[in-house]
Amino acid sequence: MSLPLPEILYEDNHCLAVAKPAGCLSTHYAGKEETVDRAVKKYLKEKYEKPGNVFLGIVHRLDRVVSGVLLFARTSKAAARLAEQFRQGTVEKVYWAVVEGRMGKSSGELRDWLKKNESTGRVMVVDPEVAGAREASLRYEQQAYADGLTWLEIRPRTGRTHQLRVQLAHQGHPIFGDRKYGSSHPFDHIALHARSLTFVHPVRGEPVSLTAPLPVSWRRFASLFQESPKWPRDR
Repeated sequence: MSLPLPEILYEDNHCLAVAKPAGCLSTHYAGKEETVDRAVKKYLKEKYEKPGNVFLGIVHRLDRVVSGVLLFARTSKAAARLAEQFRQGTVEKVYWAVVEGRMGKSSGELRDWLKKNESTGRVMVVDPEVAGAREASLRYEQQAYADGLTWLEIRPRTGRTHQLRVQLAHQGHPIFGDRKYGSSHPFDHIALHARSLTFVHPVRGEPVSLTAPLPVSWRRFASLFQESPKWPRDR
C-alpha cells in the first residue's frame, strides 16, 4: 500500500517541501516500507509525466516519530547547494516540543556530547573525551507551562541523531510520549514538531521560510496552551 502524499508546503522547479506526518520514514534504505520520498517521487512522476526514474535530492531527514517541515531538492545542483547549507549550519530550524516538568530557566542553551549505542539504537550523553562523541547544542525558550507540561520553542545549532530528545531527557524533561527516552505519558508518537525551516533558495539566492501546521494529535494540548500568543489559532 502506497503512502499518501503529505501536504505540500512549497514547490518550484528546484525545491519541494512537505509537512511530514509522524510515524513515516523520511527516506528509504534497503527496505520495502513506503516512505515520504517515494510518495513525493510518485507525485512528481505523475504530475509532470516523467519517463524513467525521478530525481529527488535528500538534503536532511526527520526521525520517524517527528512531524514537520521536510525539504527535498528537485535537481542535483539544488541538492548540492542545500546540503551545503545544512552542513554549514546556516539553515534556521525551529522545533516545537512539549516536555514533562518545568524548565529551570525560561530560556537557555544546552550543550552536550552525544554518542549512539549501535546495538540498542539509543543515543547517550557522554563525556567529551569518549571516542566517537559528537558535540550537540541547542537554544530553547519556554512558551507556556500548564498542568506539569512545558511547551518549548527550540532552535538546534547542530543536527545530531535524536539530539533534542536526548538533551531534553538528560535535563529531566523528556518529550511527551517519548517512551524511548523516559516519558511516562502514552502518545500517538512524540510531541516534537519541526515547526519551521528557513533556507536560502539554491538558485534565486533569496530566503525562503516554510511553516508546517500542527498535527491533529497536538489538539490535546490546545486547552493547555491556547492562551499563549504564539499558539496557532487555526491548528
